[in-house]
Amino acid sequence: MQILYAFKGGESDDFSKDQKFLLNSIDGMYHLYLLLMSLLIEVHKKAEINIEKTQKKLLATKEDKDPNKKFINNEVFLLLKRDPALLEAIYSHNITNWQLDDEYVDILFREILASDLYAEYMQTKTSTFKEDKDFVVDVFKEIIAPNEKLYEYIEDKNLTWLDDLPIINTAILKLLKKVKANVKPTHFVPSLYKDDDDKKFAIDLLTKTILKQSKLNAEIDSKTKNWDAERIASIDYILLQMGICELLHFSSIPVKVTINEYLEIAKEYSTPKSSVFINGVLDKLVKQYEAEKKLNKIGRGLL
Repeated sequence: MQILYAFKGGESDDFSKDQKFLLNSIDGMYHLYLLLMSLLIEVHKKAEINIEKTQKKLLATKEDKDPNKKFINNEVFLLLKRDPALLEAIYSHNITNWQLDDEYVDILFREILASDLYAEYMQTKTSTFKEDKDFVVDVFKEIIAPNEKLYEYIEDKNLTWLDDLPIINTAILKLLKKVKANVKPTHFVPSLYKDDDDKKFAIDLLTKTILKQSKLNAEIDSKTKNWDAERIASIDYILLQMGICELLHFSSIPVKVTINEYLEIAKEYSTPKSSVFINGVLDKLVKQYEAEKKLNKIGRGLL
């Protein structure tokens, strides 16, 4: 959607750069994922350093000398810290942000220490794996993911990451909730694409929407004759192009899935009334295509 919005060419123009930008943007999601996973590791390291400093204090108390090490012994944090595949991925993607911008790790660590979550967790000195996992999940969900300073940092580093952030946060939470003590080596390094078809879909949707712009626009115009073209939001027009392209040229995607996806995108990025408008246009077109037998959908769950 963003690439089509910025695209100024036509059907006959070279759009290889736009395709390259698309793939780079998708790859950037994985970079963001590794950035946040490395942040969890750095927060844990900060806890270790904090305990070491406390123990070395000149006037250390008995509690300082024998601190509660439940946080640094948290099994899930240790799994992350020692996961060779995750560490290799972080290294290979040159994720060094938190060494350079350590103040953000400090901010999050202080928020964790001041939280009720931490106070409750640290009431005992031992815990089960489930308790450790629940604590890490809650810390990420309630302290790290919604942190405004972190949000501003991510926005400053890469503007497209703001749209990816909710997806990445959700993915991380799912992985953390599913982690087990005997976790597979690849658990924390999931594939960016489900399969080759997944990647191909992204490229094909961009390519076909650009190559068929004239026909797609004609389809939109046929159902919006009572609308002043200038009154239709640019984003709405693009979403309709993409939606119609999916309906006609992606046989494995159910009609309802296509419509629901574009309604959700419209709610997020366009005007308050956009989803109603887009739903109305697509619904009319679907009825027309069904009557003309143009919807050649195949596979399960397409009825």
